[in-house]
Amino acid sequence: MYTWDESGLEAVDAVIGEPGSGGLVMLYHFEGYMDAGEAGEQIVERLKDTQPSVTVARFDADRLVDYRARRPTMTFRSDRWVAYDTPRLELRLVRDATGAPFLLLSGPEPDVQWEAFTSAVREITERLNVRMSVNFHGIPMGVPHTRPVGLTPHGTRTDLVPGHRPLFEEAEVPGSAAGLIELRLAESGHDVLGVVAHVPHYVARSAYPDAALVIVEAITSATGLVLPDIAHALRNEALKTQNEIERQLAEGDEDLVSVVRGLEQQYDAMAGAETRGSLVAEPSELPSADELGAVFEQFLAEREAAPGSGDSGDDGEGGADGAGGESTG
Repeated sequence: MYTWDESGLEAVDAVIGEPGSGGLVMLYHFEGYMDAGEAGEQIVERLKDTQPSVTVARFDADRLVDYRARRPTMTFRSDRWVAYDTPRLELRLVRDATGAPFLLLSGPEPDVQWEAFTSAVREITERLNVRMSVNFHGIPMGVPHTRPVGLTPHGTRTDLVPGHRPLFEEAEVPGSAAGLIELRLAESGHDVLGVVAHVPHYVARSAYPDAALVIVEAITSATGLVLPDIAHALRNEALKTQNEIERQLAEGDEDLVSVVRGLEQQYDAMAGAETRGSLVAEPSELPSADELGAVFEQFLAEREAAPGSGDSGDDGEGGADGAGGESTG
């Protein structure tokens, strides 16, 4: 199922063997499931591109990935094949801005053997003395881009992301490998935290840096990791995205204006109800569990149906009149 990289494993052993080591944080996110606004993927890519790291373990993609469903890229030059983009599902030891170590598990979500994969991840967390595992992604919601990005924490350590109440008591939604890892780790007594950002549905198909930034801030607060370069880059991208959406609004995109203004009124009514100590302004203003499940299924179906949707399903198109696609910069 997986193999250790000896040099990476030695590096982790050196870290957890240091006096006073309280264990490592493991962040994990997989491509292919629900990730509105590419909230999780933006974070993973920046971590891999900007932070010093070393590979600790590699999972066997040939056993876990359905290549016909998510075909890897190959390069053809002149009269022959010259390159193959091998899918990589890896665990890496990463350092934050202060040099503090943590683990990052990322790559394509396994298509098969979820229970075996989850057991392997649990085995790894116990071998490497992981004190808490954190997953993150975005979900499409009926919220406006002009208001703060909402969060829904879940898992055994929701106390680390205070001030966010549950949207409902129970819902059935399409499952994920990340969700199963959280469930099985919690069942075996490990600390887990999930952070979900609420992404305006009309930009959910394109990168929405505001959502990724809020997740990074929540991870920083919950774990103590210091990631200023990533946060700074996301703030710059978020400003560009907001300016692009506002440009479309100013140019009189009537459909988008109508959607945004309606969501603003709903959001403000909800905020006013909370201020008065009421849970909701009107019953219809929160999504029901069935409605959220339907949104999940529709979003996943659109990703799978998008032209050229291989690993991520993103086709560069946004919501109302392409607002999301334009806003990626």
